[in-house]
Amino acid sequence: MNSQSFTATYLIETPLDPARVAEVMAGEQSCGTFTRVQGETDELRARARARVESIDMLEPAAAPSLPNAWLARQPGGMPAEYRRARVRIAFPVANVGANLPTLAATVGGNLYDLGEVTGLRLESLELPANYRAQFDMPRAGIAGTRELTGVASGPLVGTIIKPNVGLSPEQTAHLAAQLCAAGVDFIKDDEVCANPSHAPLAQRVAAVMAVVRAHRERTGRQVMVAFNISDETDAMRRHADLVEREEGTCVMASLNHCGYSAIQTLRRGTPLALHGHRNGYGALSRHPMLGVGFQAYQTLWRLAGVDHMHVHGLQGKFSQDDREVVDSARDCLAPLTPGIDDAVMPAFSSGQWAGTVPATWSAVRSDDLLFMSGGGILAHPDGPAAGVLSIRQAWQAVREGQSLDDYARHAPELRRAIEFFGNRA
Repeated sequence: MNSQSFTATYLIETPLDPARVAEVMAGEQSCGTFTRVQGETDELRARARARVESIDMLEPAAAPSLPNAWLARQPGGMPAEYRRARVRIAFPVANVGANLPTLAATVGGNLYDLGEVTGLRLESLELPANYRAQFDMPRAGIAGTRELTGVASGPLVGTIIKPNVGLSPEQTAHLAAQLCAAGVDFIKDDEVCANPSHAPLAQRVAAVMAVVRAHRERTGRQVMVAFNISDETDAMRRHADLVEREEGTCVMASLNHCGYSAIQTLRRGTPLALHGHRNGYGALSRHPMLGVGFQAYQTLWRLAGVDHMHVHGLQGKFSQDDREVVDSARDCLAPLTPGIDDAVMPAFSSGQWAGTVPATWSAVRSDDLLFMSGGGILAHPDGPAAGVLSIRQAWQAVREGQSLDDYARHAPELRRAIEFFGNRA
């Protein structure tokens, strides 16, 4: 790859010539507009204009994927056929510099509003190593998360505070104590619980960390708690400082709603592991001809220095196809550029229980992940400890090449999970 440029790959749909549309995209997101302007010299264009590297034609569509008032205003109205193509565009690094919001605006921005397209999706980003190195790195990543939790091998088994909201600080701490005793490695707040009036973050952190420290003193095990500190930037920095003072090891932020700059500032202001929650990503990705694919999405957020990224779960409760979940996890585990160790830990969640372990192991073939189960732990008929143990038994089964049913003959916790949750799958 040219060290002076980064590349973005798009899926586009248009009734026009895709080559012409690709040039419009390149000009719009670099030095041009819909017409050449004064000062846009040949020298400037040679230096600053984005370059179309390739156009691969795909099967056309019979109808537009998205409405388009610009096309409707053209003579003859809406066309009859819509061409689809995969377009690769290279952008000069010098246009952007180490500026994450501007990088995101360059590869996205007004492209989604172009009149020439009836569909446009940013699929992937490729960065040269020297450019990637100018941005933030994970502080913990996979190895650091394992060190902080004392889990040298195997997946990290985690859960979510449930009910999502409504518990007092004391009630939250009581539940956290139960979960620590049950054997979880990781606990996180729900994305809708940050600093509510019934459980202010300062009180909740103090109460929860008191039981986490007590558990560590009794057992030697340090459970990682991802406190949701999503807020305006200065408040997040204060919240992170509070968690650090209480000997916490992790904070969580809702990436889409806090924004690139806030996450960068948080990363640079705290040594804690940063758990990146992607809630709202469906609004950016659910339509196949609009928005951002996960490879590009996670690339941008990894440049902000997150340590963990949500990927949803296999056979879970959300709309994502399992293939998308698997690809998302593999994206997190792969370096953004060869030679730089910047992998982040994928967090599997949403409808996960012991019964979804085989699909997870078969797809990813890695223990470097957070396997988070809410109901699969908290709703186990024999209690949370049995829920945790059923998940660990399921992982042991798949490592040994056994089916869950066979392994469950000698693992009552797993057997009970299959009996109880299996009919709900």
